[in-house]
Amino acid sequence: MTPAQIDSFFATLQAANPQPQSELEFTSVFELLAAVLLSAQATDVGVNKATRRLFPVANTPQRILDLGVERLEDTIRTIGLYRSKARHLMQTCRILVERHGGEVPRTREELEALPGVGRKTANVVLNVAFGEPTMAVDTHIFRVGNRTGLAPGRTPYEVETKLLQRVPAKYMEHAHHWLILLGRYVCVARKPRCWECLVAGCCDFSPKTVAPQGN
Repeated sequence: MTPAQIDSFFATLQAANPQPQSELEFTSVFELLAAVLLSAQATDVGVNKATRRLFPVANTPQRILDLGVERLEDTIRTIGLYRSKARHLMQTCRILVERHGGEVPRTREELEALPGVGRKTANVVLNVAFGEPTMAVDTHIFRVGNRTGLAPGRTPYEVETKLLQRVPAKYMEHAHHWLILLGRYVCVARKPRCWECLVAGCCDFSPKTVAPQGN
């Protein structure tokens, strides 16, 4: 993709959805951190189902510590890997209370020092909660970056680095959400829905797919 195509790509996504939102449900920075921590190898729908049970009873680090690991496990049992996620969340809550006054830190280094929080989770929190121009590369963004020619790379970090280099600064605040939504609903894994794609004209993928007959 050329710089002109990249600008047109994001201008089109912006025009269609000026204020994209995360599909995870949260009302505070800590709820966002907890939801993203729980989302590894799980869908946003599945995480929201669990946090709708968890957050009404425990939505701060201290309240989750007070809940205890067994009740936490029981509350998030519907999520895959719930035991290890419960352990990581409890450890993270303890660190937040003991070292950060119960608040979520605002630096990458401090976020990535929390159990269960890797680069992708830290990038989501930095971008969504604090407005930092970061790019959290999940499976959807990795696929879109490679398939479209926007940011080809062999690893999530390579794709992230290229996106940070190639996405114009004026689009960086929301680029993460636009790319996730594009990958989740249109540029899907098995067969991209090019016939529905607003940015197909800017994309290197070829040949473009066509609508199944009868649609």
